[in-house]
Amino acid sequence: MRLFNETGWRFWWIALLVLVADQLSKIWVLQNFTLGESIQLLPVFNFTYARNYGAAFSFLGDAGGWQRWLFTAIAIVVTCVLSVWLSRLQRSQLKLSLALVLIVAGAIGNLIDRSLYGYVVDFLHVYYQQWHYPIFNIADCAITIGAGLLIWDSFSSEDEPAQTRTN
Repeated sequence: MRLFNETGWRFWWIALLVLVADQLSKIWVLQNFTLGESIQLLPVFNFTYARNYGAAFSFLGDAGGWQRWLFTAIAIVVTCVLSVWLSRLQRSQLKLSLALVLIVAGAIGNLIDRSLYGYVVDFLHVYYQQWHYPIFNIADCAITIGAGLLIWDSFSSEDEPAQTRTN
């Protein structure tokens, strides 16, 4: 029980929630959109079905297929390493625990896509006039938020007691 109550593993429910939201949203897109189809929701935001055969920003997306296995292996290794790290965190390390859980959830979400389809299903499309951000998904959001929390955690310490001013 200590593993789940006193370590970063106590937040696995968040990973499960993110993973379910990610996979359900991708299934919905696959069932309701044709490749390249787009629906405008806001003047700067569309649902646009795209396939990403590469990594972030389609890095190595046209490499011929071997990248699928490379990114699958990387996702498995990252998930294993971060899972062990989570099991060693103290209960007080909230930001770091949340960061790692979100990164793991995102990595698993995109790993499932690569395993099932050979590509990652993307559909969140942010743009302004002629500028278009690369299309992404909920797993990518989780990884980005997790990375942001990881950076934030590296610049702060939750273990330090609150300091009071003495003027």
